[in-house]
Amino acid sequence: MLSIPANTRPLTGTPPRLKAPAGATDCHVHLYLPGYEAQPGGPKIPELATVADYQALQKWLSLERVVVTQPNAYQFDNRAILQGVAEIGQEHARAIVAVAPDATDAQVEELHAQGARGARIMQLPGGAVGIDKLAEVEERIRAFGWHLMVQFNGREIDDYMTTLKAIETDYIIDHIGKFMPPVDADDSRVDQILSLLDRGNAWIKICGGYETSLSGGPEYIDVSPVAKRLIQHAPERVIWGTNWPHVGVPREHYPDDAEQLDVLLHWADEGIRQKILVDNPAVLYGF
Repeated sequence: MLSIPANTRPLTGTPPRLKAPAGATDCHVHLYLPGYEAQPGGPKIPELATVADYQALQKWLSLERVVVTQPNAYQFDNRAILQGVAEIGQEHARAIVAVAPDATDAQVEELHAQGARGARIMQLPGGAVGIDKLAEVEERIRAFGWHLMVQFNGREIDDYMTTLKAIETDYIIDHIGKFMPPVDADDSRVDQILSLLDRGNAWIKICGGYETSLSGGPEYIDVSPVAKRLIQHAPERVIWGTNWPHVGVPREHYPDDAEQLDVLLHWADEGIRQKILVDNPAVLYGF
């Protein structure tokens, strides 16, 4: 078994200026637990990120609920994140897992019993399931009331619109559309996302602005206009996440986690923040 270093990331610091409301939910984190190795096809695991580590961060940001997302490193091995959900408890945690297109109902039912409520579709390098398999995965999860979590470079959304329009379950467009590099708020590809939100089953996740921004935090001025437009257009279908532990970001550019919460002070008023942090995740994840 390979030895993976322990966490060295900051887990506390200056408190965020945004006082998180009761029930605030982090809808996107990854866990890397001892005893679980990276699988073929996925990236290496640079260091561990345990439940205890995340709970320290959770305390720092005053968050109560969490959605653990299957990291690319584990591919179809969902055991680590489901162990994480079990340690936290399903009262406060859910999971997004990788589902094989040929998964059986019994396999999906077992994942559901362990707190899984969605399947990850990752169209970027290292993903276990790409958009080409999205429709097959949707068929596997439909009966369980799950949603899809879909990540792609928003600049390429025109290539995926036919597939996205055909989705009948709920689904999340990840990471503010993940435009790499950023685009203007009036870009036609942002219009495409708005048109999907208007169909009633699409959600948008405000998460990981630092991954695409060229201007950087704390304002993320090149990402901010798109985020604001999406939030204002469909505030009842917006969720938020830290993207902790920010895998793949060089140590010298590691983002401030309090800043990831405080962006909502710039992008949404108090009433909408209540929706984003509490009400919307409760609807989507059954908290």
